[in-house]
Amino acid sequence: MDTLDDERRHVERCRAGLRRMLEGARNNVIVGETVAGDRYSAERLGRHLKSLAKELGEAPDGPPFFGRLDFAGPGPGQSGDEHRGRSYHIGRRHISGEHGGPPVVIDWRAPVSRSFYRAGARDPQGVAVRRRFGWSGTTLTGFEDERLEQGEEGGGRLLAAEIERPRVGPMRDIVATIQPEQDDLVRAGLEVSLCVQGAPGTGKTAVGLHRAAYLLYAHRARLERGGVLVLGPNRAFLGHISAVLPALGELDVEQATLERLLATVQVTAVDSEAAAAVKHDVRMARVLREALYGRIRRPSEPVVVADGSYRWRVPEDEVRRVVDDTRRESLPYGVGRERVRARLVAAVRRQAEARGQTANAAWTRRMDRAVIPFLDAVWPAAKPEAVLYEVLRDPPEGVLTPRNAGRSPGPGRRAASGAPGGAPPTWCCSTRWPR
Repeated sequence: MDTLDDERRHVERCRAGLRRMLEGARNNVIVGETVAGDRYSAERLGRHLKSLAKELGEAPDGPPFFGRLDFAGPGPGQSGDEHRGRSYHIGRRHISGEHGGPPVVIDWRAPVSRSFYRAGARDPQGVAVRRRFGWSGTTLTGFEDERLEQGEEGGGRLLAAEIERPRVGPMRDIVATIQPEQDDLVRAGLEVSLCVQGAPGTGKTAVGLHRAAYLLYAHRARLERGGVLVLGPNRAFLGHISAVLPALGELDVEQATLERLLATVQVTAVDSEAAAAVKHDVRMARVLREALYGRIRRPSEPVVVADGSYRWRVPEDEVRRVVDDTRRESLPYGVGRERVRARLVAAVRRQAEARGQTANAAWTRRMDRAVIPFLDAVWPAAKPEAVLYEVLRDPPEGVLTPRNAGRSPGPGRRAASGAPGGAPPTWCCSTRWPR
């Protein structure tokens, strides 16, 4: 079993690993600018690499790990469990080993890390020893072991001290002290909606934040498309919790109050109860979505792009296929618009390269600008305020019924979208919603 000095040497290996990861991430940002094919792929790759470099560069300078799992070795003639006889340090983020070797720290959200929170004397889950570490700032001061296969369990003074540490200043993460029932909530499936209730100080907010961090780890590609938003009642609350997710390696989560989220335009009137019920009904989301995507037009002509004295031409049927395929992917509206542009430029690039044209970055930027007029005709840019204004001004037949509540500003006022003619009247709902 390793001594305290051995563990301190492992701390230095962790810090060296973090330095290598940061240096590698920054080098990848430079190299990545020249390896992506089309504009869409380049943007996706660039965002990913820059986000990784930013995450590593801004990571809080804290302990690299808080626990360790030593799995029991196989018995005579036994085999099977891939973790048998292995040891893992568990920390707030993954830290790579040297030269492609095994990681020196396993992320607390990884599947194997769950045994750190779930294993016990009654169900060791193959764990022989669970070790917890004590720190003073960034200095490792000690550790305590629980020999689960021998029936020893209960944490000890380090776990008790961490749980009972006074709550002052910004909220801390609880990743080193998550209890089994909290772990069930944190790791529940993405499709599960949770409502966590309890008395003050019982860890409701901490569990919610750790669940957000876990879901981003387990479903990153899916959640990054739409983003993750943490809503708080006021700025003081957000200031209190603001350090938790960055400490867990998640820097790109948006945190906002309801006031900041909704107060994008000046409020000049109050809706009636009936109008408010319409605007807050979940079916309104479908009305707005249909109004937004109803702006997309079916292509009726080819795309012709000037390139010096030459003209590149993307046939109408290919253009129509690009638009239809993008719509079927059910992307956010703005992402879909960029996807169409990237695919059209890629179609032009294929023609240019077939004729020996060098499609460098400057050429690609020219083609991006050249296809914008066509893009505006079939997949126009849209502002949320403008879409809402149009729905309330001219509602779909049989869906919304106008009832002027006498709260509209005078004709000299401008709507939130910038459209002239004053704000729309307040609307009430008919009995016919879209099915």
